[in-house]
Amino acid sequence: MKVYVVSLAAGLLVGLIYALMQVRSPAPPAIALVGLLGMLIGEQIVPAVKRIASGEPITAAWLRSECVPKIIGVDAKPVLLAQQQDQQESAR
Repeated sequence: MKVYVVSLAAGLLVGLIYALMQVRSPAPPAIALVGLLGMLIGEQIVPAVKRIASGEPITAAWLRSECVPKIIGVDAKPVLLAQQQDQQESAR
C-alpha cells in the first residue's frame, strides 16, 4: 500500500511542476522522454550515495556495471566479463 501512496504523491508533485511550467499533460514526447531519463538517472543517486557513505569509491567500472544497465535497459557488455576472466587467467 505504501508504494501506491508514494507513487500517487510523486504523480501529484509532477503534476504540480507541469502546471507551474504550463506544460499540458500528457507532456509532449520530447519533454516526457527527458523526464523519464531524469527519473532513471535520479534512481542511481541513492546507490551512489550509499557507496560513498560506506567508504567505497565510485569508479567507472562500477558505473558501467551497476548504473548504465539500469539507465539504458541493456546489461553490461559480456565482453567486459570475458576481459576480466582473461586478465585473471593471465595473472595466474
